[in-house]
Amino acid sequence: MLRAFASGCTALTGIEAISNGVPAFKKPKSRNAATTLLMMGVIALGMFGTTTVLALYTNVKITDPSTGAQLMHDGRPVTEQDTVIAQVAHAVFSNLPVGEYYVTTLTLVILVLAANTAFNGFPVLGSILARDGFLPRQLHTRGDRLAFSNGIILLALFAALLVLGFRADSTRLIQLYIVGVFVSFTVSQLGMIRHWNRHLRTETDTAKRRRMIRSRAINGFGFCMTGTVLVVVILTKFTHGAWITLVAMAVLYALMSAIRRHYDRVREELKPSEDEDMVLPSRNHAIVLISKIHKPALRALAYAKATHPSSLEAITVGVDPEEAEELERQWDEYDIQVPLKILDSPYREVTRPVLEYVRGVRRRSPRDVVTVFIPEYVVGRWWEHLLHNQSALRLKARLLFTPGIMVTSVAWQLESAERLRGRPERPAPGSVRRPPTTEPTPTAGGPPKGS
Repeated sequence: MLRAFASGCTALTGIEAISNGVPAFKKPKSRNAATTLLMMGVIALGMFGTTTVLALYTNVKITDPSTGAQLMHDGRPVTEQDTVIAQVAHAVFSNLPVGEYYVTTLTLVILVLAANTAFNGFPVLGSILARDGFLPRQLHTRGDRLAFSNGIILLALFAALLVLGFRADSTRLIQLYIVGVFVSFTVSQLGMIRHWNRHLRTETDTAKRRRMIRSRAINGFGFCMTGTVLVVVILTKFTHGAWITLVAMAVLYALMSAIRRHYDRVREELKPSEDEDMVLPSRNHAIVLISKIHKPALRALAYAKATHPSSLEAITVGVDPEEAEELERQWDEYDIQVPLKILDSPYREVTRPVLEYVRGVRRRSPRDVVTVFIPEYVVGRWWEHLLHNQSALRLKARLLFTPGIMVTSVAWQLESAERLRGRPERPAPGSVRRPPTTEPTPTAGGPPKGS
């Protein structure tokens, strides 16, 4: 009986979407939301009650597979059973098949709308938690349609994982849903009780205090009711999947607390002290990484010169002696006025010799800054990223963890990147409210290649 009571309480789930959507109501928001909540409650109880009466009148039979019970028909076990709504519709519209399909279609539409409520509520909730530092800050960013796109995508991924993990079995999934809903019901009622207690400590007006006491009594009654249902649900549904929700809540609480601690720790670490001053480095040593003589390398050398460093040199790793000799010959042939240093690599490594050399320069002059210029290709197709810039990515990943080392990427656009130039840029969040800027129309030939 308690298990049936807990399953029946799922009929009340969904009305909590009203509380999540209060900011979207017209003024007075609280009164309109309360009216809508009352209407939804009446509709939910009416539909649930009439469905129960019709199910009893038409003698509908259904079993919960998780209990191990087996439904028999003419001495044979029933392997597939329709839902209660489908069986009631089949019995009521036995002489009118169109009515049965009509009820089934409307049920599908209602379920689709019910599934959409999470996509309306969670992104907003996630943005609030992200703003307070309990979730990644990306969830607080709006997309180009002024919606919290990251929250929608994250929810869609988790929903897909749940559907795949539970094989779209609504009987098993509802055990997860009902626990979470009544936990939120109970916690929200407790929060309102604390809210009224806090205001009663400072309120002196008799009429307002009377209204607050009445509201606190209503919330206290709601807390007792929802808390009782929550205890019943946990006790009767614990072994049927409710334990998964409880474990998930504990894990999420620990994860969100860890995220908040991380943000707090980073904020304290980045906060400038009172005696903080902008001390300029004594000198800036510029190092350009060279693999061969080509246009990206020449651009990196030119850009490094334009920064007017204290010293400038180019380095390469001599993995192949013949290639190193050829590079030296071309260096003299092009008459490049930058000293070239070839690092020895007996084990044919590239990353380690560069790191050791750069760190050695840094150790010799701790008060100086070492700037490493890395030529990189800009490509226009996703698969081209797998064919280029791999060594540069590894080097940057290692150099960024070295104190006193600045890494500068010098981009060179390949022809495949030109295919992206004609694409209109996606508008920034909120840019639809700004007037468009007028820019000169590019010529038919476009800018020169490699610019």
